[in-house]
Amino acid sequence: MPHPLTELKVRTVRKPAGPATHRVTADVCVVGAGIAGLSAAIESARLGRDVVLVDALPVLGGQMVNSLIGLFCGVFGNAPEYRQLTHGIFDDIFRDLGETGDVFYTRRHTMTVGYDEVVLGRWVENTVSELGIQVITGASITGVVRDGGRVESVTFATRYGSVEVSALGFTDASGDASLVWEAGLPCRLPEREIYGSQQLVVEHVDEDGKPEPDDLAERVGAKAEQYGLRRHDGLAFYFPSRGTAVLNMTHIEAPLEPVAAARAQLEGKAQADRVVDFLRAEFPEAFARARVRAYGLPGRRQTRWAQGAHQLTIGEVRAGTRFPDAVARTAWPVELHDTAEGYVWETFDADHLHYVPLRSMTPPEAHNLLVAGRCVDGDAAALSSVRVMGPCGAMGMAAAHALELAGKDSVHDIDHAELAARLTANLDG
Repeated sequence: MPHPLTELKVRTVRKPAGPATHRVTADVCVVGAGIAGLSAAIESARLGRDVVLVDALPVLGGQMVNSLIGLFCGVFGNAPEYRQLTHGIFDDIFRDLGETGDVFYTRRHTMTVGYDEVVLGRWVENTVSELGIQVITGASITGVVRDGGRVESVTFATRYGSVEVSALGFTDASGDASLVWEAGLPCRLPEREIYGSQQLVVEHVDEDGKPEPDDLAERVGAKAEQYGLRRHDGLAFYFPSRGTAVLNMTHIEAPLEPVAAARAQLEGKAQADRVVDFLRAEFPEAFARARVRAYGLPGRRQTRWAQGAHQLTIGEVRAGTRFPDAVARTAWPVELHDTAEGYVWETFDADHLHYVPLRSMTPPEAHNLLVAGRCVDGDAAALSSVRVMGPCGAMGMAAAHALELAGKDSVHDIDHAELAARLTANLDG
């Protein structure tokens, strides 16, 4: 009897003439699957809405997973209370990864939460699947159709053909304000480079010999030039009892021009290799046997962001201004990486909180589009204090509720008191 393999027929095909566009319709389209976009998509799905989640990478998780950031920052307040400031998606992550021992907590001036990026990546994928969120990956925006102040549809290019997504509301959580930019709406650019980082995970680390954070930073500052290190400080985050560490010790450009972006990625890895050489030589007790387990995708902090109805200012951050339309809060320091050698690090006192208003997430010329995450509007210093994962997750959650409240009307006209009531845990809890 013939084997079935011999009966497998092959046919010859050609690409059909004309556009071969796949069309998808939903209540909400979220562009960007990092922490802000995931929070927006998950919360929208739990509100009973039909959600499409689109990302330019071939996998979900954004920089949170794929750039190996390694820490949730800005979720908790400052010492000594360490109050949790953002709930929603973080409650789920901390619970589920806590049960398997895949998160750990570090208390200094504030509390950060380290995580296993592989486990977190699978958590993201499983959660999105369980909620029935439609996913389109490897998709870059090629066009936006607007009817006055409403975005009607967005077209994406993928390796499998173009996709047109029509939705009642849109959230731009792309990080670079890609949807806002392609829609022809105004954006902000910093006048000088704000550096990203090439993160990496090293294994075979002896935790008993690890240097104290201040000792590591001091040694880098003293010997950076000797080892060819661009950044003159650095941080290492050790996963307890696993012999691994996430290294945040590089500064790379984050250009919006494609050839320069590819060049920056290669330079970032070269910097990372020099960092490993430095650690092996200067701290052999911990790093003599260290080897790279994984290089993250290039990390980008502040590149291009949307112009909102309100630009958050550093004065408002320092004053802790609580806006009538506040939707997110954090106590994270001003952390502006605007020099190659180092960065501004301005911490706040124990009781300090600062807030993000919905107006900073709302392009003034659009009625059904919000931004969330690091493309929210602020001056450069203010943005550096709210672009970390805690407030980004809160912004995503707020975007889901704001679009649901707006329905077919304008996000500019929603009842801010009703929105705040839905976000009580992230504002007053």
